[in-house]
Amino acid sequence: MVERDAAPRAGPPGGDTRLPPDTARNLALNRIGLFEWDIESGRMQMDPVALDIFDLRPEEYPGDADSLISRLTQEESDRIDAVVDEALARGREAHGTYFRIRRRDGSLRWAHGQGHFLPEETGRPRRIVGIVRDATQELTSAVERGAVEVGHRPPVIGIEMTAAALSRALTVRDVIEVLESIGGGIGTVPERPVTLMLGLVEGGRLHLVTRGRVGAVPVPEYSALDDENPMCEVVRTRELRLIGSRQEYAERYPRLWPHLEPLEFGSAAYLPLVAQSRTLGAVGILFSEEVPFTPEDRGSYIGFSSSLAQSLQRAILFDHEHEIAEGLQQTMLPRIPAVPGAEVAVRYRAARLRRELGGDWYDLVPLPGGKVGAIVGDVTGHDIKAAAVMGQLRIALRAYAAEGHSAATVMARASVFLQELGGDRFATCLYAEADPLAGELRIVRAGHLDPLLRQADGTCRPLPVAGGLPLGLSAEFDALEYPVTPVELGADETLVLYTDGLIEQPGTDLDEGRRELIEAVTTGPYDLEELADHLPSALGYRTGDDDTALLLMRRVGAPAPHLRRRLHQHVAPADPESLATARHMLREAVRAWGITDRADDIELVADELITNSLLHTDGGAVVTVLMLPGAERRLRLEVQDRSSGWPRRRQPGDAGTSGRGLLLVDMLTDVWGVESRGPGKAVWCEFGTTAGH
Repeated sequence: MVERDAAPRAGPPGGDTRLPPDTARNLALNRIGLFEWDIESGRMQMDPVALDIFDLRPEEYPGDADSLISRLTQEESDRIDAVVDEALARGREAHGTYFRIRRRDGSLRWAHGQGHFLPEETGRPRRIVGIVRDATQELTSAVERGAVEVGHRPPVIGIEMTAAALSRALTVRDVIEVLESIGGGIGTVPERPVTLMLGLVEGGRLHLVTRGRVGAVPVPEYSALDDENPMCEVVRTRELRLIGSRQEYAERYPRLWPHLEPLEFGSAAYLPLVAQSRTLGAVGILFSEEVPFTPEDRGSYIGFSSSLAQSLQRAILFDHEHEIAEGLQQTMLPRIPAVPGAEVAVRYRAARLRRELGGDWYDLVPLPGGKVGAIVGDVTGHDIKAAAVMGQLRIALRAYAAEGHSAATVMARASVFLQELGGDRFATCLYAEADPLAGELRIVRAGHLDPLLRQADGTCRPLPVAGGLPLGLSAEFDALEYPVTPVELGADETLVLYTDGLIEQPGTDLDEGRRELIEAVTTGPYDLEELADHLPSALGYRTGDDDTALLLMRRVGAPAPHLRRRLHQHVAPADPESLATARHMLREAVRAWGITDRADDIELVADELITNSLLHTDGGAVVTVLMLPGAERRLRLEVQDRSSGWPRRRQPGDAGTSGRGLLLVDMLTDVWGVESRGPGKAVWCEFGTTAGH
């Protein structure tokens, strides 16, 4: 069984699971034992009946799952692990499987284990509680009993397990994995195949797509269908071929035999794969022992080949349609241009469990002044209409952004555009206007997930971004105000934009998926392209029913000394959230620019100017903070509003509650003033600093 690198959980090695006396006695009489398995640590508690089924004495059992290997073959151990891992990956609540136990006298006995996953507080399965029972008596027929005694899998179990596994196989790769997991365990033949081969008919030839997990057969990857080998023969004749001995093999295929003679095998089975009168390919299995195949074996293999052929036909169709959908989707996505001052990596992954087109996309738009617009979005639905809407919306966003509109205006116009398309589709979207050379981001969010920021030290955190309604809905409900969140992107920091298909799993919380993504970003490789490959792979078990778009942007190098660094934030009246965002922007700018000696003065003056603007004017205010160029480090703060009335400095009385604002500004700043700005004005002030020299 798999090894677990974690500290063992405290507890007695073979501690009993407490049950009411009558219940425990009834389970014991029916040879049903209880176990509890801690998946993380590998500790497994088993009651006396369970230990007896494994033919272990309590003093022999140290209390961990790995110690059971002495009673299981490696193949059985691997299969049990595969059953558990598959159940975990597919989010099932329980699992069960038959397996063989080798007792201390060398005999083999059948057992059946069944477990139920118990989740921890985060919802992730941590423990398995279940039962294990002696299943030998279930095999009542003489053939079944004989199969158990010589170590063969009983036909009913092999066929049922195979049929169940094939029914869940979606792709050809899934079908191959089923074949590799079952080995040759169909009918009464041994379970120790030398190799297992699957060949598919492609363009009038037989393509050998897998040679199994043990050994290899010296057969070419492609063979003409009229070649003298059993794989091609069963394709031509559509008839099963069972070869019970090496001598029989040498007599039937004398030209092929010199290539196979070095292999240690005793018998072989070759199965044609025919579905709806079409021959798809063939399966070949070589066994380590000579087997006198019985009529029951022939019937088992005929049933197995029919089930396999139907699953394979579905898988080929699924793969073909999925390939077409993904190829069309890829052609609709843009080529990413080089970005001065930044590295960019993008990925798109189609839904693994769907054949339809999706509505997820990414984009990178060159903007005036050396800036770029980074976009990810998701149109609702998974069909050709979703893809069509996505294509039109992406083009519209590119056009609005390239015209030089502000980030908020780009989103508002895109929302109106989507509504005017008609239909019932809307889209979530995140747009980041980036100046990588200056390290400035202005982010707008329309119903989308917040981005992440991977810092220079490798740690990752969410970037809270003020948001508006999804595109299309904001136009429908006349809510086209999209707040802008400014962010400082430091050297070697990475912006992570993604769609919900990367972290969403049915039945789980998105926050859990986001936490796993943050962990994957933190522990992922430094190289951006490798990180872009790592993230979908690390969260692959969550994906499947939705497509995924991913865009990573890392700032490289420090800003040029002559570049002006500037951040803006709109503060709406009666909107505490936008005021808090403006304060956050100021704190981040002061921290990033190293102006720590004046941080308190700057924040106090900014609060005073913003509050004064909101109280005495109509409409909102625009807060701008920038570093002035030149040898002297000076920070400039501006608060602009729509009123033409200029503030007046006056001396308040002793009992006055107002009038001190501009006095405070005058005391804390180096210089301040008022300027006309179109129909309104801007109150500005500057702060000199010695920090960072």
